[in-house]
Amino acid sequence: MENLSEEHSLVAILENPNYIINIGTTIRIINALGVDALLVVDRQKRLEDNLDAIRRRKSILKHSNGAIKHTKVKVFQTTEDCLAFLQKNGFTSVGTSPHHICKKQLKLNESKLTFPKLAIWFGDESKGLSATAIKHCDYCLTIPMKGKKWRV
Repeated sequence: MENLSEEHSLVAILENPNYIINIGTTIRIINALGVDALLVVDRQKRLEDNLDAIRRRKSILKHSNGAIKHTKVKVFQTTEDCLAFLQKNGFTSVGTSPHHICKKQLKLNESKLTFPKLAIWFGDESKGLSATAIKHCDYCLTIPMKGKKWRV
């Protein structure tokens, strides 16, 4: 998946996920939502660079409920490599963060994200997105969560 084709216009990025099983769960969710591909920044080098090897990994296969068989996945070792790939392929990056440290903050239910190529970033389970990712995102998106009020 060196170059994403024109049909790949919506990608999700997981930046340094702590748990492999969460990659499988994310694959199941993005597949159901019609996201074209998952890019994973894997600083800890726990994932293979080969898509077939990732598809055979039992924990990912199980937690994706088999959706990995139909989902394109590309692995990067650094956030900078992923950002360069997205820029080269003409994507607009949107980070998910409730913090006011982005170029422009949007609320999901109030935004109209209509870009030809859109990359949505999700950070690790404990710290969220890195400062590097947030700095390079064109927008940050706050996703309202039921049951807990976030300050924005």
